[in-house]
Amino acid sequence: MAQALNEALREEMARDNRVFLMGEDIGDYGGIFKVTKDLAAAFGKERVRDTPISESGFIGAGVGAAMTGLIPVIEIMWIDFTLVAMDQILNQAAKMKYMSGGQTSVPMVIRTQGGGGRGNGAQHSQSLETLFAHIPGIKVVVPSTPYDAKGLLKAAIRDNAPVLFVENKMMYTKKGPVPEEDYIVPIGVADIKRSGNDVTIISLSRMVDYSLEAAQILEQEGISAEVIDLRTLDPLDKETILHSVRKTMRVVIVHEAHLSFGWGAEVCAIIQEEAFDYLDAPIMRVGTKDVPIPFNRNLEKMTLPQVSDIVNAVKKQVNALHV
Repeated sequence: MAQALNEALREEMARDNRVFLMGEDIGDYGGIFKVTKDLAAAFGKERVRDTPISESGFIGAGVGAAMTGLIPVIEIMWIDFTLVAMDQILNQAAKMKYMSGGQTSVPMVIRTQGGGGRGNGAQHSQSLETLFAHIPGIKVVVPSTPYDAKGLLKAAIRDNAPVLFVENKMMYTKKGPVPEEDYIVPIGVADIKRSGNDVTIISLSRMVDYSLEAAQILEQEGISAEVIDLRTLDPLDKETILHSVRKTMRVVIVHEAHLSFGWGAEVCAIIQEEAFDYLDAPIMRVGTKDVPIPFNRNLEKMTLPQVSDIVNAVKKQVNALHV
């Protein structure tokens, strides 16, 4: 996935000289996860700019650059650190087009990574995508495969709006096919990663892999699970969700964000409002426990959702029908 993202950046910078990169250690070092490896050598330090440790400063600079005709792609090393730049992201970038009456746009991409799994602790392991999906004016993209990551990043760079692009720290080494020809993956279109008839599992990012693994286990027990990868939270592909729910009549929503007030609750509300008559069992959610993410790897694993949690939630759905 890291290579696919690097290719997306390289191709878009070659295609459009308005595209430039900013962030901490993205230049000669190539980024903490090597997504920007060799790009400074290829395009020069005017277009691959190392920044001080000041997220609010370089996000603010990016907003100004976007308003005046450039296309900044800004890396924030950990999604936890977006919190020190929330005014620039949610009050400036997200609202500028509306507040100017459409006279200005903010075509910028904020790349960042989230999630746990490495024992990085409570300030470096959160899944905060719901915070941004709550605010109108900013798009939220969360890919789960190298193919989707490259296509969605290219689409985000070509979009005329601010996009928060969330990568998962555990997925940079994930392998998968990526075409050599130019392509994009449209923002706002979910993908059915696995078809099924008995239950719909809705997820994104690393939890898609967990959901697919759970579906394989469930298949051995005679349960057919459909797995939907949302790919983007805003805009949200409601039609794909509702079509699947009307077919399977059971839903389990899985996210690495904390369970309470996560994006899964919004999806629950949509299904309840628009497909309630089709449900054969209560909607279930699987998410991270409502505690800070521990440093200790064993405790962290107990805190984050696991494949077994998804399997158990689906079995409760099936049992609910039989009751």
